[in-house]
Amino acid sequence: MKKILTFTLILFLCGFSVNAQDAKDGREKIKALKIAYLTEQLNLTSSEAQKFWPIYNSNDEKQHSLRSKIRTEMRKAFKEKTSISENEAEKIIKIKLDTDKQIYECQSKFISDIKEIISYKKIIQLQIAEMEFGRKLMNKYKKGNSNKK
Repeated sequence: MKKILTFTLILFLCGFSVNAQDAKDGREKIKALKIAYLTEQLNLTSSEAQKFWPIYNSNDEKQHSLRSKIRTEMRKAFKEKTSISENEAEKIIKIKLDTDKQIYECQSKFISDIKEIISYKKIIQLQIAEMEFGRKLMNKYKKGNSNKK
């Protein structure tokens, strides 16, 4: 019952955060909801949470930055021109592959760092919980947008 109530509260608050006027404020609310959701799903002890979250947040920021880099490059290339040259396309692909490699290395380092704090089983639970949170967030967003139409 406690989990159902917590989950309902998370979804309710998530609805408010998705509709927030200020995008940064909305991202902060979503981040707080994600932290609450992941903490509950992983059943982190206070000791684990204290060690885990600084590493998780640092990793999350690095990966977000890397993903933003490649999205920016691709948007820039196609926004400026309706068609790009083969050389420009090759350059973007090389940037993407390099970025993907950096993301992989970042993930490997993250797992190496947190395996000292939480078990491999909890690492898998974390990855599943992150996917579920993203799915639930998107579903809530889609429902919110369909109600506006």
